[in-house]
Amino acid sequence: MSGIKDKVALILGGAGGIGSAAAQDLAAKGAKVAIADINRPQADIVAKRIQDRGGVARAYPVDITNKDQVKALVEHVVRDYGALDALINCAGIMFVRPLSEINTEEWETTIDLNVKGALWAIAASLPLFLEQQRGHIINLSSVHGLKVFSPGGAVHSASKFALRALCEGVRAELANTPIRSSLITPGAVDTGMQYKTTGSDSARMLAIYKNAIPAEAVARAITFAMEQPPNVDVNEIVIRPTAQAI
Repeated sequence: MSGIKDKVALILGGAGGIGSAAAQDLAAKGAKVAIADINRPQADIVAKRIQDRGGVARAYPVDITNKDQVKALVEHVVRDYGALDALINCAGIMFVRPLSEINTEEWETTIDLNVKGALWAIAASLPLFLEQQRGHIINLSSVHGLKVFSPGGAVHSASKFALRALCEGVRAELANTPIRSSLITPGAVDTGMQYKTTGSDSARMLAIYKNAIPAEAVARAITFAMEQPPNVDVNEIVIRPTAQAI
């Protein structure tokens, strides 16, 4: 029997890319998934796909930059499913633009989604996890949180370095509890994000992503972290294309 059977997993950014792949992989192994995304119509499509295959899934709208919405979302999921076992934050953004092309709007969006969004998710779920003495917080990072991606990725890397520090802090502070903290750190993944790169680096990004791995590969890493026995905490998984140097 799968170690995740009947567990309730809330996936932020669950409508596309890694989030969608994770929702489908977890549901196929018996988890009950809540698919939350700012794109509610696409979240509905993913939930319907899972339901059509016999899985349990519901879609929810959320803007993870709004802490009140994230808190209300967690409460809604607990009302619907009666529990919450894992919070998986797959939402995020990657702008690649040299600092000299100063775009403070992109910088703000990067911090709001990649850092504050993770904080609001933790703020919403951690009190419940502490009360029930179980839970798993999983955040999606990037290899750009291990090495600064330059030129063009300074702000994105800064957000991912911050996320890595935050997840290690969660792990250390909760080490005397059953609550687990995992960071999934992918390299180039074919989620379509590479086509959204702005600034002068779009051609370089497309070249880097030529050997990108599918989102399903990262979804399997998330499942692996979740399905471990309660006394095993997989703190970080780095997963890259074989051909990727950085």
